[in-house]
Amino acid sequence: MGKIITSTYATLDGFIDNPHLWSMQYANAESGEYALGLLFAADALLLGRATYDGMAQAWPSMSGNPYADRVNSVPKYVVSSTLEKAEWNNSTIIHGDDLVTEVAKLRERLAGNILIWGCGRLTDTLMEHGLLDEYRIWLYPVVRGQGERLFREGTEATLELTDTATFGSGVVVLTYRPASAG
Repeated sequence: MGKIITSTYATLDGFIDNPHLWSMQYANAESGEYALGLLFAADALLLGRATYDGMAQAWPSMSGNPYADRVNSVPKYVVSSTLEKAEWNNSTIIHGDDLVTEVAKLRERLAGNILIWGCGRLTDTLMEHGLLDEYRIWLYPVVRGQGERLFREGTEATLELTDTATFGSGVVVLTYRPASAG
């Protein structure tokens, strides 16, 4: 059984929306290798509906490099109560009402990790039910002043820092696990 890991880009002031507008200039070989390792350690992607919609528009047209080829070929699970058909290759819908039960089954069935891109209702729900094993927060040297926060108002947790990775670009990946996750 692998871990359920969320990987999220955040600004220094804790905002996560529209990372394509502020993170791309910090991409380098170091961070690319780290991201590739994270992706290849995953047996599946688990995505919320909004993340899935954005990714499903962009990724299918990308190919020819190990990262894009893996993203497009790996099994993807999208959590939604409204999506009727998942068009992106290897995508399966998990109905929102069945989220906890289905993700617990998926976690038991897969040997590798399950990777989530982003933070939101999906990660909050998984954390509440003891199913989220790790946060990988990519902290960028950017201050935005507004936007969607890393953690929603009302979210509470005690986390333990388990690892850090620092890249020459100034980006730091902080790895945390919920304090109750031995």
